Amino acid sequence: MIELENVSYTYGGGELLSNVSLQLQPGSFHFLTGPSGAGKTTLLKLCYGALLPTSGRLSAFEEDIARLDRDQMALLRRRIGVVHQDCQFLDHMTLAENVSLPMMVSGRGETAQKDDLTELLGWVGLGTRLDALPPELSGGERQRAALARAVILSPDVVLADEPTGNVDWEMSQRLLRLLVELNRMGKTVLIATHDLSLIRAAKSQVQARVLRISQRQIQLAGADL
Repeated sequence: MIELENVSYTYGGGELLSNVSLQLQPGSFHFLTGPSGAGKTTLLKLCYGALLPTSGRLSAFEEDIARLDRDQMALLRRRIGVVHQDCQFLDHMTLAENVSLPMMVSGRGETAQKDDLTELLGWVGLGTRLDALPPELSGGERQRAALARAVILSPDVVLADEPTGNVDWEMSQRLLRLLVELNRMGKTVLIATHDLSLIRAAKSQVQARVLRISQRQIQLAGADL
């Protein structure tokens, strides 16, 4: 589904990732760990085409990302939901409007949009905050809204960069359950996190692989949690 073959990425004269090979198979669940600055966010950006490798081959859904034009890239990104570490919203739009932006762009109907919003925002604990503006949201509420926005189109792949970084333990577990549920529906999930407690908590919920970035390489830190 997403495949990196001997991918390297250099920034500012320094190599952040070196000869990385990785396959994200349909329906797989991965955690990505590593110290701050190891390249977790960089790897995620490569996976959805925000960055292109300095060398090596990067493909998604059997398409070479380097060969895609702007329109083809836009279509590809509809199949990949991304939860950014620094989630951005349009401050003049309500939470519901921000979360539903992908649906409006894709031309989904108003009824389906309302039904999906009600269910999804209720699940992430924001059912009473639909009319709130982004500046009125706490850090945890913003992170939950970012996750809802990323998955509202039910993408084939969900990439999450520290999705539980700004929420308490109880909410992190609710967010994890949502990601596990998506995985059980056949979605591929990759979560970048430094929270080993979150990984341990996933043991009873999902069969996952743990990848660790160390010295610019990816190592298999564990399997079948």
